[in-house]
Amino acid sequence: MDLHALKMFQTVAKLGSISRAARELQYAQSNITMKIQQLESDLQTTLFYRHNRGTVLTAKGSMLLTYTEKIFDLIEETKSIMNDDQTPRGPLIIGSMETTAAVRLPVLFSNYLKDYPDVDLTLKTGSTAENVQGVLQYELDGAFVAGPIEQSELNQKEVFEEELVLVTDTIHPPISSIKDIQTKTLLVFRTGCSYRERLEHWFHQERVIPKKEMEFGTLDAIIGCVSAGLGISMLPQSVVAKHVQDGILRQHLIPNLYGKVKTVFIHRKDKYVPSSLLKFINMLSD
Repeated sequence: MDLHALKMFQTVAKLGSISRAARELQYAQSNITMKIQQLESDLQTTLFYRHNRGTVLTAKGSMLLTYTEKIFDLIEETKSIMNDDQTPRGPLIIGSMETTAAVRLPVLFSNYLKDYPDVDLTLKTGSTAENVQGVLQYELDGAFVAGPIEQSELNQKEVFEEELVLVTDTIHPPISSIKDIQTKTLLVFRTGCSYRERLEHWFHQERVIPKKEMEFGTLDAIIGCVSAGLGISMLPQSVVAKHVQDGILRQHLIPNLYGKVKTVFIHRKDKYVPSSLLKFINMLSD
C-alpha cells in the first residue's frame, strides 16, 4: 500500500477538506484527489462522502483511518528502536495531574535531567481521564494518574499514596459530617478529575446534594478562592500542607473510605519502551 497516499488520506480525514489538506501538505488539490481516488480504487470502497463544505469519512474510511494511524505509529516506533543506542535522549512527554505536578514532580524531574541532560522532557498537566486518553492515543509516553486504572492496554505502577483532606478558609468551623458542608460551594477541577469524582461520590453515598459546584483550571485558582471563603475543596494533604502551615487554609480530615487514593504511573503495554522512558520508570522505583 502506498504510504504517500495514506498520508494524504490521513490529512484529508483530519482536516475535513481536500483543499485544506493541499495547503497543509503543499500539494496541488488535483494530486491529492487523484491519490484518494487511486486508494479507493485499490481498496474497492468509498472512503469519503463529498459535500459543498468538504469531506466526511464513510464507515470504511473511519476504519482505514484507525489502521493508518497504527501504521504510522509503528513506523515511528521502528525508527525509535533503530536509533536507540540505550543512551537516553530525545523527546519524552509525561502527563500528570496538576496536584502531582505541583508537589511530587519538581525534585523527580530535576534529578532525572541532571542524570540525562540530553532528554527533551515535556510535562503536560490534565485530569486523570485526559491523561489516560493521552497515553492510549500515543500522545503521551506515560502519565501520573489516580489509580487503579482498569485498562488492559496499560501497564501501571503504584508510586505514591495521597491522603485527601477537605480545605476551607481559616475561620471555617470544624467539620464533623458531610452535612456540615452541604450548603457550601464545591470548588473543583474540570470533569475527569479523580479527586472531584471522589468528593461527588461521597456526597452521593451520604444522599446529600451540594449547593453548587464551580470548575477551575488551575490549582492556584482553587487554593486562592478557598482561602477567600468562596467555597471548599478536596485536595491531597501534601499539596495544602504549606498553605495550612502558613495560616492560609484550614484542613479537615475525612473518612478513610474517601480519604486515600493511590497515584500510579501508566504507559502502554504494546509500545516500545525507549531508554529515556525506561530510565524514568527505574527512577520511580528508586
